[in-house]
Formats: sequence, C-alpha cells, structure tokens
Amino acid sequence: MKNLRIVLNLFAASICCFMVVAAPNSWSSDALPDYPAVKVSDRVWVIHGPTELPNPENKGFMNNPAFVVTSTSVVVIDPGSTLETGRMVLRQIRRITDKPITHVFASHIHGDHWLGNHAIREAYPSAVFYAHPIMIEQAHSGQAETWVDMMEQLTEGASKGTEAVIPDHILKDGQIIKVGDVSFRIYLSEWAHTKTDAMIEIIEDSLLATGDNVLYQRIARMDDASFRGNIAACEQAMNLRLKHYIPGHGISGGQEIVKPFCDYLKILYEKVAELHEEGLSDYEMKDAVVESLSEYRAWPGFEDQVGKHISLALLEIEQAEFE
Repeated sequence: MKNLRIVLNLFAASICCFMVVAAPNSWSSDALPDYPAVKVSDRVWVIHGPTELPNPENKGFMNNPAFVVTSTSVVVIDPGSTLETGRMVLRQIRRITDKPITHVFASHIHGDHWLGNHAIREAYPSAVFYAHPIMIEQAHSGQAETWVDMMEQLTEGASKGTEAVIPDHILKDGQIIKVGDVSFRIYLSEWAHTKTDAMIEIIEDSLLATGDNVLYQRIARMDDASFRGNIAACEQAMNLRLKHYIPGHGISGGQEIVKPFCDYLKILYEKVAELHEEGLSDYEMKDAVVESLSEYRAWPGFEDQVGKHISLALLEIEQAEFE
C-alpha cells in the first residue's frame, strides 16, 4: 500500500491539467459521457480525451483512443483507462460502423491507455490484443494491478470493476499486420517514453499513432523515460514524413504536432549536458535551463516537472559517461 501511495503521488504530480480538447456530448450519473469521434483520415477516427487528472467525473479517461475501420473489421489503438472508458469507445465505434472489433493495440504499459481492453473483451471475446513484449512481461509482473488500483483510487471508486485484460500477442519491430484492406506497420523502441513503447503506422492512410512518445503542447511524465530514446522516437516519427499523427495526449495533426515536443526534449537535454560539462549541479543549472525553455513555459505542467526533468536528464548523462 505504501508503494501504491508513492506511485499515486508521482502520477498526480506529473500529469497536468490543461484545456479539454473535446467536450462530452452528454452526461450520465453511471456512465462516462460520450466524447466525439473525429475522423482524421479515410479510415481512422480518434476520440480526443480530456487532459485533467483521472477523477470521478471522467472515470479515468484522459488519452486519445483511436480506431481504424477496415474492409472486414475494426482495429482499436489504446482503448483507454477503465471499463467505462472502453465502453464509451465502443459506443462511438458503433455510431460509425457495425463491423466487429478484431484487433487491439496497446502503445505502452501506462494503464491510462489500455485498461479499456476489458470492455472490448467483454463485447468481443475473440478479439486479439497486441503489445510490446516487455509491456506484457511488466503487466504480468504486477504493473497491471498497480494501474487498476491507481485508477480506482484516483477516480474515488468510479472505475471499480475494471479488470486488466493483458495483451497476449507479441509485437515485433518492423512487423506488418494486415487486417482487411489495411496494413499496420509496427515500430518498437528499446527505451523511449518507457521500455514498452510501440508506434503504429496505418500505411494506407499515411498515419502514425505515436502513443506517449509524442504529446502535443503538454509536459510529459518522464519518470520511466530515456531522453535520448524519446528524442530518437520523435525523430523517427518525423522522418516518416506522414500526413497524420495521433499523439498520446493532445490534438492530432500533421508533423507540426510532433516537432515542438521533440524540440523541448532536445533543448533541455543538450542544455543540461552543456552545463554539466561546466561542473554545475542540477540545482545550480536550473535557472539557465529554464531560460532556454522559455518558449515552453506556458505548457501545462512545466513548472511542476521541469526541475524533475533536469535531474533525470543529468542522471542519464552521467550514466552515459560509463557506457
């Protein structure tokens, strides 16, 4: 329980509130309100979630679930954080198509992205669930239950009843999975936002679902991240030169939504490295690093997280000296 309280405190401190991207259509006392599905390409819709902390009203919903309507079925990417979130995603899908859901992808281990699997397994027992192999390992090693408990506490019991449906199909880097008339290309990272990240390209629609390797105009939680690895993942995403990008949180768009987050990480990491060479500690360099990041100070979470980011970047730089 003590460890759970620590995780909860870190999670609450590191996820910030900023404008709600899409307002709900309706409210119900016993169900998550409906957030609209926005068509972002020929076959792909995204439900842009609210970005405040999980709470009783949003029942933990805060990410960007996406779904792809193929010629034969529906593929879901990151169905959300709780059973109720997943059910809301199902309602939006059914407004678009009556095709069954056959495949579900999880972008990484953080439960706000994949605990909605429960609703899909409930409605479509034969659906298959995919994830990075290390995500599957971590989920079975206790992370799944940690996230279920975390969501229940943060939502004050509103997410109660959510069960962790852990993916059981392993993704491989470079793998192409064909579903109907749509091809899904997989990009795995060794260590980016986490050690469990998968980005999914919908080839025919020139679209990439980035997971939390990319956020739009918000400061990421970097506790499980590698700055160098996350920068590499962002650059990989941009170098694909696709038309559409769906970030883990924030609005979808073109390459313009990827570059600002990548630039933030690069400026911070490079400035910390420079000042480390001058012999400054994380505390001593903070003012200079913050000044170099003035363009990003309005991003929600900046004031809360920048000090931690400096310390984490410095630790990574120091560890790299021994590689």
